[in-house]
Amino acid sequence: MKLINRNQYLDKIVGVMGTPDIKVITGVRRSGKSKLLEAFKGYIEQNVPDSNIIHINFNLPEYDKLLEYRSLYDFVNSHYVAGKENIVMIDEVQMCTDFEKAVNGLHASEKFDIYISGSNAFLLSSDLATLFTGRTFEIKVYPFSFIEYQQYFDYPDKYSAFDRYLLEGGMAGSYLYKEQEAKFDYIAEVFDTLIVRDIRKKYKIRNMQLMDRIVDFLMDNISNLTSARNIADTLSRQNEKSNHVTISAYMQYLCNAFAFYKVRRYDIKGKKYLASSDKYYLSDHTFRYAKLGTRNLDYGRTLENIVAVELLRRGYEIYVGVLYKKEIDFVAIKRSEKIYIQVSDNIEDEKTFEREVTPLLQIRDAYPKMLIARTRHDEYQYEGIKIMDIADWLLVFRK
Repeated sequence: MKLINRNQYLDKIVGVMGTPDIKVITGVRRSGKSKLLEAFKGYIEQNVPDSNIIHINFNLPEYDKLLEYRSLYDFVNSHYVAGKENIVMIDEVQMCTDFEKAVNGLHASEKFDIYISGSNAFLLSSDLATLFTGRTFEIKVYPFSFIEYQQYFDYPDKYSAFDRYLLEGGMAGSYLYKEQEAKFDYIAEVFDTLIVRDIRKKYKIRNMQLMDRIVDFLMDNISNLTSARNIADTLSRQNEKSNHVTISAYMQYLCNAFAFYKVRRYDIKGKKYLASSDKYYLSDHTFRYAKLGTRNLDYGRTLENIVAVELLRRGYEIYVGVLYKKEIDFVAIKRSEKIYIQVSDNIEDEKTFEREVTPLLQIRDAYPKMLIARTRHDEYQYEGIKIMDIADWLLVFRK
């Protein structure tokens, strides 16, 4: 498989080398966490001549003897070299029973610079403080961005390239397959493995039929306002018994495993979060195609999903904006920076254009406002609102 440099992630890891934190690489299954560790290992070999790298990959049978925490702990300690920079890398760490005991013990010795990756369901952002007694630094890895997709394929026309990315997405393992159906089969298998192997094992889920129904509903309703109660109501109308409390827990499990991202609503005028329905976005939009098919595609909602993940990839907190009963797709915040963003597939129709810009024009503060669509034109301004083609935005948006 062709490899590309994922410098935005590698730079983050290099930037925290030597700190006392336990570095934890998280992200959806098959998003490139293992390859990132390998790239980091290569960087150390080239740039840190006095290093001693202890690299354990539990995907390889040669490390089966270390699948119990004490064995792992003793193995790493036995490979310590005094006077060198001892760097520990453990891939698929969750395969080791009670792995957190080994990691905490190694960290407490203050002899090692520790980096771990593994199944997203077992290394949850919410669990890191509980798992590890030392401070952790999380590096969140996402599927390929459009920038990375272009770097991988080097298509000459950015707009045609985006049309392909819209269909093929960012799960790079699928790029090895020539036929689109084979690509979707690979992507569907990745998602099914995430649900069956990771989430089911982690949470000991018994009602997999209900989990499948929730997944289908969320996939079919990306970018729509959704709640556990309206899923329960929908299932009830289909004569399927369900409990909104259980559904809510299952939805949280899916978000914990980075299958979906939940985006809360925010009242722009009242400056408060709204407690009712939220929006859910897939970690990669092609999971929806692979699982539900490509009939009756709603490109507008898919574009919105792509923009949501890109904003997260760039380090923004994102919210759905609400102002005078109108909705702004995204309020993106990073420190003192704030951007209001609307997303649409086609804004050639005057009524569609007016519908998209009206909520933005009603916002009275001075923060930037933007409408992203498939215009296939250069950027332009409309009453202070920046209008950009989505391919251009994805390629130049670096903040």
